[in-house]
Amino acid sequence: MTCETATKELPACPVETTLTLIGDKWKVLILRDLLKGTKRFGELKKSIGNVSQKVLTAQLRAMEASGLLTRTVYAEVPPRVEYTLTELGHSLHPILEAMQDWGENYKASH
Repeated sequence: MTCETATKELPACPVETTLTLIGDKWKVLILRDLLKGTKRFGELKKSIGNVSQKVLTAQLRAMEASGLLTRTVYAEVPPRVEYTLTELGHSLHPILEAMQDWGENYKASH
C-alpha cells in the first residue's frame, strides 16, 4: 500500500481519521497499557481484562499495520513476543490524558 492509497482510504474528517485508527474500546486500552512501556501479549490480555485472545490479536495486528506499535518476536523456546508503541503511537498520549481527565471529571460530577 502506498501513502497515496492510504490517504485516499482515510476519511476526510480528521476526527473520523482518529476514530478509524483508535476508535475501538480495546485499542484505547492497549494504548493505555503500552504508554507505560513494552508489554508481552499475556500481560496485555491480563491488564485489559475481558478481551478474547482472537480479538486482542486482531486489534494488535491492526495497530501494527497502522504504524501505532511494533511487534518484536524473540527466537526463544517458548517464543516471546513484545509490543511497543512507535513514536506515532506515543503521539496519542495527550488524547488519552484528555480522555482520562474527562472521565475523572464526569465520575466526580455524577
